[in-house]
Amino acid sequence: MSRLHVKKEDQVFVLSGKDRGKTGRVVKVFPASGKVLVENVNVLKKHIRPNPAKNIQGGILPEAAPIPLSKVQVICKECSEHARVGFKTHEDGKKVRVCKKCGAELD
Repeated sequence: MSRLHVKKEDQVFVLSGKDRGKTGRVVKVFPASGKVLVENVNVLKKHIRPNPAKNIQGGILPEAAPIPLSKVQVICKECSEHARVGFKTHEDGKKVRVCKKCGAELD
């Protein structure tokens, strides 16, 4: 499998879907399914049953759902824009992510 262009704690920009144009922080990455969980993006309503033993009140709660990796782009810290991600190998063999717009390292 190839390397992913998104990591946990990255700031990302949503390219398409109902939340197009929103930005958020990556909470979790699911490499096997090719999805990513972004804070305050793709929020659904989940019906929760009350469970007094676990001190859960119940009701309808908002919960974020994963979105495909292809629908997000990383926001570069240097140029403050969303851009494609490239990979660069240093002399010591370490592979790092690079912004395609400004060339700055993302790792």
